[in-house]
Amino acid sequence: IKLAMWDFGQCDSKRCTGRKLARIGYVKELKVHQRCKGVILSPTGTKAVSPADRDIVTTGGVGVIDCSWAKLDEVPFTKMRGEERLLPFLVAANPVNYGRPLKLSCVEALAATLYITQYKVEARALLDKFKWGPSFIDINLDLLEAYSQCTNSTEIVAVQNAHIERCEAEQAARAAGDGALGEDLLSNNPNRQARRLDLPPTWSDEEEEVGEESEEEEAEESEEDEESEEDEE
Repeated sequence: IKLAMWDFGQCDSKRCTGRKLARIGYVKELKVHQRCKGVILSPTGTKAVSPADRDIVTTGGVGVIDCSWAKLDEVPFTKMRGEERLLPFLVAANPVNYGRPLKLSCVEALAATLYITQYKVEARALLDKFKWGPSFIDINLDLLEAYSQCTNSTEIVAVQNAHIERCEAEQAARAAGDGALGEDLLSNNPNRQARRLDLPPTWSDEEEEVGEESEEEEAEESEEDEESEEDEE
């Protein structure tokens, strides 16, 4: 499956999963004017990615836009042409935004699209390039499976909204039992009010809350890159 990325250099290079995938040859970096013939994960999309997009992914692949929530005005989304799609509700497993709804890294967004379009083996293989990668599927397994069984975007939205309603109901029940409202799972979603009608935009947001990486983590990342390069040779 062809994978592509438009990189606007807005995230921490040490933490950017898209750049790592590009370094080891899994993702092709595109310039703004270059077109992706497959599915593009973009906030300007009007439909959710679904199994109905499998043929498009098969022939044209998947493209992701690596940018920051804080710098959206600087990104020329309309110049990146292709079959634009939105990702449904999923929870991040990446170290920067672990546990946050919608705050997916590039590799998580790409893997989610592959999984939903029935390329589950390929999705897992992509995530295996990162120590924390497999946990993304573990955390979201029920949702990913439910999405992958849908037939179109409308069904994807219905599954998403039903899941969010269940989460809210469970939190309300816990709050009533504890006498105080706990942390809201959706509190970090800037598009919460629109969720019932449209899916929230999903793209890479790896530059947020980036801390200093330890020397040990950097060394491990370097070793992973070298091992991947040796495997390809």
